[in-house]
Amino acid sequence: MRLSSRMRFLLKNGLRGLAWMAILLIAYFFFNKVVISNAPDEWVAQFYTRPEIIYLIYICSEFFFGIIPPELFMIWAVNKANITHYFLNLSFFAVASYGLGYVTFLIGRFLYKRVTFRYIRIKFLKQLWPQLKKYGIFLIIVAALTPLPWSAVCLLVGSAGYPSFRFLRYALFRLVRFAVYGYIIFQTHQI
Repeated sequence: MRLSSRMRFLLKNGLRGLAWMAILLIAYFFFNKVVISNAPDEWVAQFYTRPEIIYLIYICSEFFFGIIPPELFMIWAVNKANITHYFLNLSFFAVASYGLGYVTFLIGRFLYKRVTFRYIRIKFLKQLWPQLKKYGIFLIIVAALTPLPWSAVCLLVGSAGYPSFRFLRYALFRLVRFAVYGYIIFQTHQI
């Protein structure tokens, strides 16, 4: 059975994303074992006494190209309090990520309509543009499920002129990611 080029794109980039997730998990467990376990009280005091700073960092990260992986915030939430608090935090992180992805998508749509951006697109993105048009839906799904920078992909897809409803429908995979990753993190951090 021969896979279509779109399915190959999805599988190839999905596997890359899973590889990056594995690297992040290994780095986290190494950091936890070497650094945090040697001075846990210092780390806990710094990050758990001011949760509003953590929420602000998360929102900025999700808006500005997803600099910090959301899994780190999930780990923070699972270590912070009880199960209910963890699932409330997880829900907040998921909805904020989905919503901020849509905001960056709308910024991309705004850029799409500007003459200067059209010039930049023709001049510098000439070769990349057909691929974005061809793989846009799969790019949304891959970015939603893997550690690819979510808001950067949303901005790019918005700047390609994708319809909002179509984007919002495929961006729901972002919520699936938070549910699956949140469950895995919860299961691996239970005492």
